[in-house]
Amino acid sequence: MKIILASNSPRRKQLLEGLGLDFEVRTLAGVDESYPEGLDGQQIAQYISKEKAQAYLPEQEEDELVITADTIVYAHGEVLGKPRDYDDAFRMLRLLAGTTHEVITGVTLQTRQRSKTFACLTKVTFGPLADAEIDYYITHYKPFDKAGAYGIQEWIGYVAVTSIEGSFFNVMGLPVQRLYTELKSFLG
Repeated sequence: MKIILASNSPRRKQLLEGLGLDFEVRTLAGVDESYPEGLDGQQIAQYISKEKAQAYLPEQEEDELVITADTIVYAHGEVLGKPRDYDDAFRMLRLLAGTTHEVITGVTLQTRQRSKTFACLTKVTFGPLADAEIDYYITHYKPFDKAGAYGIQEWIGYVAVTSIEGSFFNVMGLPVQRLYTELKSFLG
């Protein structure tokens, strides 16, 4: 099977490369990332991942396996997506400071004949952050393309993350160990 990573994320590309697989990146513009009311964190991430995969189905070849993913940060019952601007990023990081939140990635593996969707959940605890630290991070790292307004592999991960329960790579955007296990099972 030809593996297609359906993501613009440079982090997902880097993580999938780490598995030593041959793949190509293919993206579609304008894929809807909305979800119905009443879903919980894992259901949201899986729903969006499935919807992304469905968007590829009309163009997908028989010998292609498409991998889609969606990562959300779930804190205090709220989904923290990609921040709209500086103020939104600041609000998110202020909400995360001194608390534990969940990072959930929904992943879909899809061929023309079948698909499999799963979710991986990681609990991340942030220590307290001063407003000046939040400002420094946003100003220097511009985390506007990251769910929850942070990248664990960046400065804020070094200074704020006090504990992590689950997959570190999931927090970066792709739970590669689980993906590898699921790929082996899916492809037989």
